[in-house]
Amino acid sequence: MAQIQRFDHVGITVADLDTAINFFVGLGLEVDGRMFVEGEFLDTVCGIPDSRTEIAMLHAPDGGTTVELSSFVRPDHEPGSPSAMANELGIRNVAFVVDDLHALVDRLAADGYGLVGGIGEYENTWRMAYVRGPEGLIVSLAQHIG
Repeated sequence: MAQIQRFDHVGITVADLDTAINFFVGLGLEVDGRMFVEGEFLDTVCGIPDSRTEIAMLHAPDGGTTVELSSFVRPDHEPGSPSAMANELGIRNVAFVVDDLHALVDRLAADGYGLVGGIGEYENTWRMAYVRGPEGLIVSLAQHIG
């Protein structure tokens, strides 16, 4: 029986690739590489004829799952919902474990990225917050405290 072998990456389409890369690098991710993709492979996989995209792959310091940021050169990107809340259908956030939630939230706020709600604590075990990043992306940040 065919089955999944491992979780590989999360893909996020953005309009401004440089801004998105800078945001995720600011969280502590590292860029693995950046390249353009076009041709029969991309057209077939995406189902969009004559498409071209620039992608960047980023990884967390511990390795693990990677984040693929993609910005379409052609066709133009379709607008998303930059004010989407957690109850809207679809992928709503990408989650990371952090070492100092308050310090990271403060640093992101200084860069213009604010909280969606507030900082919550779950049973004296986890502290967590949603931060709205560039283009409305929601990043879940969690710190183990117990």
